[in-house]
Amino acid sequence: MKTALDDFVLRKKGIYGFLHILILLLSLFLVISISVDTFKGISFYTQSVYMKVQLWICILFLFDFVLEFALSKNKMYYFATHFIFLLVAIPYQNIITYMGWTFSPETTYMIRFIPLVRGGYALAIVVGWLTYNKASGLFISYLTMLLATVYFASLAFFVVELKVNPLVKDYTDALWWAFMDVTTVGSNIIAVTPVGRVLSVVLAALGMMMFPIFTVYITSIIERRNKEKEEYYKSHGEVGKE
Repeated sequence: MKTALDDFVLRKKGIYGFLHILILLLSLFLVISISVDTFKGISFYTQSVYMKVQLWICILFLFDFVLEFALSKNKMYYFATHFIFLLVAIPYQNIITYMGWTFSPETTYMIRFIPLVRGGYALAIVVGWLTYNKASGLFISYLTMLLATVYFASLAFFVVELKVNPLVKDYTDALWWAFMDVTTVGSNIIAVTPVGRVLSVVLAALGMMMFPIFTVYITSIIERRNKEKEEYYKSHGEVGKE
């Protein structure tokens, strides 16, 4: 028999689920907008529609943070563990435009990626819903975040290196650099700008941290399958068969 507490928990999960999916869709919109503007060389600060849409997206992110904070049982714990999501939900670009501040083109471009951190968290949650167990969900979340980071890094590298690095002639060069760098294999393209060098270090470090996780995951699958085989043979009196 359902209680009032059970109904409240179900409603809370439904609200969270709806907001996470909405945040994920809006984050995808930001990714597409950034990609289109990057490839076309469009100055996004001159687009009033884009700036308004991004403002409302950040407002939704802030609303989601406040709502989850209000519904959480341990508010201090939630605030401490989710404080980063409050920081990335602030509409920095709109504030910069309103205050009339100016930064380098590279800095203003990188600021565009800040709200996507919140979208990455929503993506990990949604991916977890769609997988059959926690291990698979964690693995797919890691893989998705790795590919997303490689893509964003390639965009940023393309923007900062295009006009100053003779080895970067188009976006495919930047994408090749990103994939080779994250695998720690390296490529013939060497970063010449400070931002490009930082991205090189970040991607290489990310690759060294992430790929062992994939190895552990695959090893655990093999071990689990072997264990299932042994249990099957034992249950059928066929111990030792391959």
